[in-house]
Amino acid sequence: MRLAGYQFLSYLGIGSLFALTGLRQFFVEPLANPIPNALWFLLQVTPLLLVLPGILRGRPRSFMLCALAAMLYFCHGVLLAVGAVHRALGFWEVGIAIALIAITSLAVRHLWRPGAASDLQDS
Repeated sequence: MRLAGYQFLSYLGIGSLFALTGLRQFFVEPLANPIPNALWFLLQVTPLLLVLPGILRGRPRSFMLCALAAMLYFCHGVLLAVGAVHRALGFWEVGIAIALIAITSLAVRHLWRPGAASDLQDS
């Protein structure tokens, strides 16, 4: 798979986690006041927003940091899935986080193999 494919799948996973977090924060269990609600949402999605520019540039370090950030969402999803209230949202968050970890790990393996610099120049 080319770097563009890894980037697309990474953006798909990041966007899915972003949307799922927004759904949960604004519609499923919002806070009483809208300002702290928006600030809490911004705090929750900050790890995803920080890795976006590096993934756009195809930097291996950003793909690795994205996998580490997805582990945070995996842990949060497990906590939701164990609880009785929003179990489905937790399972979705776990699944998306696992997919994002897998895709970004494969991208790091692809970018750090010998001869990867010539692949970056072609795309």
